[in-house]
Parts: sequence; structure tokens; C-alpha cells
Amino acid sequence: MFQHINQKFEDVDFGGRDLRYGELINCTFARCSFSNGSLEEISSMNCRFTQCNFTGASLNGSIHKETAFENCSFSSANLFVAKFEDCKMIGSEFSNANLDGISILQGDWSYTNLRHARLVRQDLRGIKFYEADLSGANLEKADLRNCDFTMAVLAKANLQGADARGAVMEGVDFKTFAISGLRMDKEQCVLVAISYGAKVV
Repeated sequence: MFQHINQKFEDVDFGGRDLRYGELINCTFARCSFSNGSLEEISSMNCRFTQCNFTGASLNGSIHKETAFENCSFSSANLFVAKFEDCKMIGSEFSNANLDGISILQGDWSYTNLRHARLVRQDLRGIKFYEADLSGANLEKADLRNCDFTMAVLAKANLQGADARGAVMEGVDFKTFAISGLRMDKEQCVLVAISYGAKVV
């Protein structure tokens, strides 16, 4: 186990290293690589990762609180039962990442690539997905209440049994995914009608 507090790292290659059980507090990482590293059960609090590479890394059981991962790549990373609490994930990439059992509490996931992400039965209430790409994502029976999906891409997403009441869905193309079984409020129903050409007065 190791602990870093108030430290800054730039262009450091941590790739392939054993960083399990580490603790990071108020640290900053810029353009660092953690690719294929072992970061199981690592914890971060109030840290900032900018343009960092987590491709193929193992982050199983890791816990992150009020940490920013901006424009980072988590492609093919293992995030099994990882927890992100009030984190800022703007512009990050999650293609082919294992998100089974992940916990996301609040936070800003705007502009993220979550294509084909498996988020079945997840509690995602109140998360900001502004212009996020969730095309092909499996959101079956997910709790999406009060999320911000403004301009988000949901093409071919599975929303069967999901609850989106109270979610902001301005600019969403409802014609690109099935709404059968999706719980919606009156405002969202109006947006659906408008997307199909109805004139609501």
C-alpha cells in the first residue's frame, strides 16, 4: 500500500505497475499512463486526472470521491464494482470497459463515450449525461430519474423498464430508440410527440 498527498505528476508512465490498495488525496495527474496496470481497490479523493490513459487497467473495487477524470481513456478497463461518487468524467472514453456492478453517485459524465455500456438496473439518478454517447447501451430497468440527457445520443439503447421521469431530454432523438416500457413524465411525452412531427399547442 502507498499514499500520495498533494502531489503533481506529468507525463509519467505508470503502465503495467502494481498500484493496488493505494490512496491518492488532492493529487494531479496530467497525460499519465496507467495502461494495463493493477489498480484494484485504489482510492482517490479530490484528485484530477487530465488526458490520462487507463486502457486495459484493472480498477476492480476502486473508490473515487470528488475526483475528475477529464478526457481520459478507460477502453477495455475493468471497472467491476468500482465506485464513482460525485466525480467529473467529462469527455472520457469507456469503449469495451467492464462496468458490471459499478456504482455512480451523482457527478458529471458529459461528453463521455458509453457506447454499448452495460448499465442494467443501475441507479443513475441525477447524473449529468450532457451530449454523452449512449448508443447501443443497455439501460434496462435503470433508474434515470432527474438525469440530464440534453443532446445525448441514445440510438438503439435498451431502455425497457427504465425510469426516466424528471430527466431533461431536450434535443434527444426519440426516433432512434424504442420507448416501449420506458417510464416517462408528461414533458417527455410532449418531446416524443414533437420529434415525430406533432404540433403541440
